[in-house]
Amino acid sequence: MTAVTANGDGMKRLLRAVLGLLLATLAAGSAHALESAPVSSKRAVATLVTETNAMEPGKPFRVGLRLRMADGWHTYWKNPGDAGVPPDLTIQGATQTPIDWPTPRRVAEGSVMTYAYLGEVLLPVTVTAQNGTIKAHAQWLVCKDICVPEEGDFSVTLPVGTPILSAQAGLFAAHDRSVPRPSPWSARVSPDGTLFVQGPELTPATVTDAWFIPDQPEWIQDDAAQPLSVRMGGFTLALKPAKGFDRTKALTGVLSVRDRTGMETDVVVDAPPGPPPPEAVPPLTQILVFAFLGGLILNLMPCVFPILAMKAVSLAAHAGRGRGHAVAYTAGVLVTFTALATGLLAARAAGSAAGWGFQFSSPVFVAAMTWLLFAVGLNLSGVFQIGASLSGAGSGLAERHGTAGSFFTGLLAVLVATPCTAPFMGVAVAAGLAAPPVVTVLVFAMMGLGMSAPYIAFASMPALVRLIPRPGRWMEILKQALAFPMYGAAAWLVWVVSQEAGSAGVLATAAGLVLVGFAGWVFGATQAASVQPRRFGQALALVAVLAAGAVLSGIASEPPGATASGEAYSPERLAALRAAGKPVFVNMTAAWCVTCLVNERVAISTDAVHAAFSSGGVAYLKGDWTRQDPAITAFLRQNGRDGVPLYIFFPGHNGRPEVLPQILTEGEVLRVLHES
Repeated sequence: MTAVTANGDGMKRLLRAVLGLLLATLAAGSAHALESAPVSSKRAVATLVTETNAMEPGKPFRVGLRLRMADGWHTYWKNPGDAGVPPDLTIQGATQTPIDWPTPRRVAEGSVMTYAYLGEVLLPVTVTAQNGTIKAHAQWLVCKDICVPEEGDFSVTLPVGTPILSAQAGLFAAHDRSVPRPSPWSARVSPDGTLFVQGPELTPATVTDAWFIPDQPEWIQDDAAQPLSVRMGGFTLALKPAKGFDRTKALTGVLSVRDRTGMETDVVVDAPPGPPPPEAVPPLTQILVFAFLGGLILNLMPCVFPILAMKAVSLAAHAGRGRGHAVAYTAGVLVTFTALATGLLAARAAGSAAGWGFQFSSPVFVAAMTWLLFAVGLNLSGVFQIGASLSGAGSGLAERHGTAGSFFTGLLAVLVATPCTAPFMGVAVAAGLAAPPVVTVLVFAMMGLGMSAPYIAFASMPALVRLIPRPGRWMEILKQALAFPMYGAAAWLVWVVSQEAGSAGVLATAAGLVLVGFAGWVFGATQAASVQPRRFGQALALVAVLAAGAVLSGIASEPPGATASGEAYSPERLAALRAAGKPVFVNMTAAWCVTCLVNERVAISTDAVHAAFSSGGVAYLKGDWTRQDPAITAFLRQNGRDGVPLYIFFPGHNGRPEVLPQILTEGEVLRVLHES
């Protein structure tokens, strides 16, 4: 009997222990799940949540209205914009602060603009209570195609004790990241509603988009565009004042700024009224110096080598009369640079995304340049003769032809040079295109002077001219040898056509080469004949050239294919990689850019760089600007460039991006990768 009683007591103690453990588990579970019963509809689910699982009487803590809206439905910010009503949260029997509003999104509803939240949003307040029972009443408006007002009563009970973060604390942490931070920039608003924002890091290379949301309704016309103008050290937003705008009061609200990676920064702006700040304009002298240096260095780019060879022959052929040829060559260069500037301005005025080397994005232009260089090669090979006779430099007719040839050489040098970008050119071209048209033309002309400078200097120094050997048989051999760089350049341009117009474009270009070759041969074969055969040869050559022109009109661009190596660039992909904290190397290139191809071969497509990419987890994005993709054009302009190449390394975890030199080395790429 005693044993039975003992066993019964033991069983009771065991049951009490199990029951106590169960109650403790349930209590702990409720302490870590401090969220009220939901108020639900087909449009939204609302609950009241707390940041802590306990409270101390008289000590503040945070609670929040959590709204989870169905797809397409939204609720509103404290200033709803042109329509809507903001949510309201009232805590009963306790003191509370106003709602701490996260940054809203701009949502167009028909012809009106509203400021709203989609998906899920937490609207927290700070509460000071004397007991742990928190009761609240909330009202909110949800809209999609229609608007429906909703409301609910909520209750949450917290035990009294030392506060510890609840299971819902992550919602509050996410909210804190979405609240606009204090602005690090100075701002002011002019009487016409223009918002001026100044900060040293605000440049055309960092700011791609910006918009302003006012705290109060009817301060600005919410549905009006906000044109953005970015300069060094700041930007302006042209806001359109509404009837509530007061020129004597500060303009307050949220300013959102997007950078070139797609990352968005939201700040609180308090802009007092005032006149526009002085604009920091880059000195024109500096721009012109950069343009001159860029044109000077352009002579060293691979795409200009064949033309340098032609100039060398011209100097040797016309020793003693170099100044006249230098003037003619410079005139050809300046005329072509000026024509390029005018064409760029006209293309941009027509809405085209044109930049340096824009003409090479057309397969028709590339095919025509292929035929032109091939014809120059045929001329140098002796198939036909146009221009000065290199062996007979004494006659006035030959001199006259030679000067015209120097002008043509200058023109051709610029056209062939445009696929290349030299150091200093990127800054000069970008600044020039952003300036008034007169300055743009002046910048391009200065580049032309830089490109002509070595030839002018050489032709103007008699001591250097005397070093040139006397004309003779060697010049004819050299002239024929120099035809092969022209053929090589033509072959490269055929490959460019293949990238832009596919196999059909290559076939058409090759057919044109046959016609141009036939025209050169028949013209040369009848050049020394009597009048009738010579005229017949000229007519036949003209027919062949016209036939080539007919072929030229049929060459069309082919849709771009996949990027050969690396992942294809897109703004969305770059933003996603940056948001994930991944380091990214961006290479902006084009098939017609010789500098790009050389850089890729010697500095990017190497085993050491590939190993560094792999070991560092670096994503490689390659943008093909062969056809001047508008997204890549925008990226170039965001970074102060109007042409390729452009190399930017974005370190992981939102580190400061670094723009690499246009003339790239493997060591430079490895340095920036290892320093990240």
